[in-house]
Amino acid sequence: MKIFSSRLWVMAMCCLGTISVSAQEADKPKYDAHVLFHPLFNFQPGSEYRTGSGAPGPAYWQNRADYKLNVALNEKEQTITGDVEITYKNNSPQALEFIWLQLDQNSFNTESRGGKSTPITGGRFGNVNFNGGDAIKSVSVQQGKDKAVEANYIITDTRMQIRLTNAVKASGDVIKIKIAYSFKVPEYGSDRMGTLETKNGIVYEMAQWYPRVAVFDDIEGWNVLPYLGAGEFYLEYGDFDYAVTVPWDHIVVGSGELVNPAEVLTADQRKRLADAAKSDQTVMIRTAEEVTNPSSRPKQSGTLTWKFHCTNARDVAWSTSKAFVWDAARMNLPNGKTALAQSVYPAEDGGLEGWGRATEYVKGCIEFYSNYIHEYTYPVATNVAGIVGGMEYPGIVFCSSKSRKDDLWGVTDHEFGHNWFPMIVGSNERKYAWMDEGFNTFINFLSGDNFNNGEYKDNQMGDMHRLAPVMFRDNADPIMTIPDVVQPSNLGWEAYYKPGLGLKILREQILGKDRFDYAFHLYVKRWAFKHPTPYDFFRTMEDGAGEDLGWFWKGWFFENYKLDQSVKEVSYVEQNPQKGSVITIENLDQMAMPAKVDVEEISGKKTRVELPIEVWQRGGKWSFRVDTQQPIKSVTIDPDNQLPDINPQNNTWRPVKFAPTEAN
Repeated sequence: MKIFSSRLWVMAMCCLGTISVSAQEADKPKYDAHVLFHPLFNFQPGSEYRTGSGAPGPAYWQNRADYKLNVALNEKEQTITGDVEITYKNNSPQALEFIWLQLDQNSFNTESRGGKSTPITGGRFGNVNFNGGDAIKSVSVQQGKDKAVEANYIITDTRMQIRLTNAVKASGDVIKIKIAYSFKVPEYGSDRMGTLETKNGIVYEMAQWYPRVAVFDDIEGWNVLPYLGAGEFYLEYGDFDYAVTVPWDHIVVGSGELVNPAEVLTADQRKRLADAAKSDQTVMIRTAEEVTNPSSRPKQSGTLTWKFHCTNARDVAWSTSKAFVWDAARMNLPNGKTALAQSVYPAEDGGLEGWGRATEYVKGCIEFYSNYIHEYTYPVATNVAGIVGGMEYPGIVFCSSKSRKDDLWGVTDHEFGHNWFPMIVGSNERKYAWMDEGFNTFINFLSGDNFNNGEYKDNQMGDMHRLAPVMFRDNADPIMTIPDVVQPSNLGWEAYYKPGLGLKILREQILGKDRFDYAFHLYVKRWAFKHPTPYDFFRTMEDGAGEDLGWFWKGWFFENYKLDQSVKEVSYVEQNPQKGSVITIENLDQMAMPAKVDVEEISGKKTRVELPIEVWQRGGKWSFRVDTQQPIKSVTIDPDNQLPDINPQNNTWRPVKFAPTEAN
């Protein structure tokens, strides 16, 4: 989901933060190595389901949910009506006496928990002044060879519990659940779905549009946290077949592949799509001039039913409008494979400064991620311009129609990065927002550097000294906080920037790119289409990189420890600069990091000394010898501003007085 933290806000907060640093508590030691390097921090035993190395165990299991959906849009009533058939397979070692489902659409109601927990001032995830939600018409279950029977169920806010007469047996038993339902489409559904009026018609962005099975796992059993708004989703994988019936003049795009193009597209449009599938340049499928031309549709009255199939996904979403301009291009994936990048948007938002480049952006970021992390797994990647500021679903993302230039690149790149986290690596977003938002922010740094020779490279994230005050502000929440518990003003930092920057530091300053990339890729390989926990990530990174990182996970993710390195003093061996020098550095706050120290002699000669994290294991002071031969002009710790030091004023030592050597 898009970060709503403007760069100006970041800059302002950083400037304010520098002022507050000087008012630190006084001189008592804040660093305790025993706290940071606690030997039992990451010491929980592994199991047959999840090993101590961070890999899925030999008995790892997860359940599966396949969906068949048929829905229709009533544009006059602004409603969706339809039914879903869920085939649910219980692969767990436990019989299930009941099934929990998620009715997230129920959150879009003033009387929901999400509505009642919305501040009176509103907010991005606010659900007020709208009485929506799923109207359940019928629920039936069918087990084994028995006939379908009416289900016994209750609904509690955004959750439905189906209480079974006969339990779904362990290790492979299957139950079919069929639900008929309808709901009124909200104009603004927590910035995840909604509608947008445009000059040529309404854009509908449809998500949380069907009842979905909750995850039953080996960690918590049924995961039943209600949907309040900030916490996103945790879903089972399966195959989807869905049909969407809309007015004849609409264009529909959705997760997966359109399977009946001959019924819903004109011959010209099918030919243009075929051309786009072979073109690295954007090809127009439906031009702005054709939007209001009835001949751009294969029929001129009634309705059309668009049918889609999506394989091995955790969710599907779709969008429809008669206002869509449509363009597409080929994406070149590893091993010679290809997929289709496409964008749909209102005509008024096109142009090269706007959505006219959206497909280029889709192509650029997905090709990068496919090479860096894991090959893109869907046949199509669709970018939709609408009311939603930025939201991700498998193979389709919703981005603001008002985004332009670098903002449109940024939101497109971010939302499609989510096709790796959490669409491929299926973490629990509702509890651990940082495992998708933070990971995604990290890969966005790399993608932004890469796209079009750095056209949109973000230079604001390079100076960690500048970022430290806002990163370690006094009211910050720990990263390891449930998103619905994080203060709304903190979510951008705690879920996105701080974990993303933490991975950047881990890659560039602690492990090095080779070891980090190997371990990171190992994590994705191990947990693709599975359900990792934070500890599975931590352990895999340590296992693959060969490094005990408990101190880093503890200080960065579980606590709000601050970093303050300094140069304390310099002395000369036997008081003789020609015999070398002894440098003493300090770690003054509870976080620690490896140290880089530049020593500059009066001749201008510089020596860089790199020290591992272990120098801080026995305390907050470390002395080391440097083979200098002249008086020292300066000593600087973290000279490249690569660590988030809250007090860089003490990072440089200079003599009280020195005179440069005189020329002969």
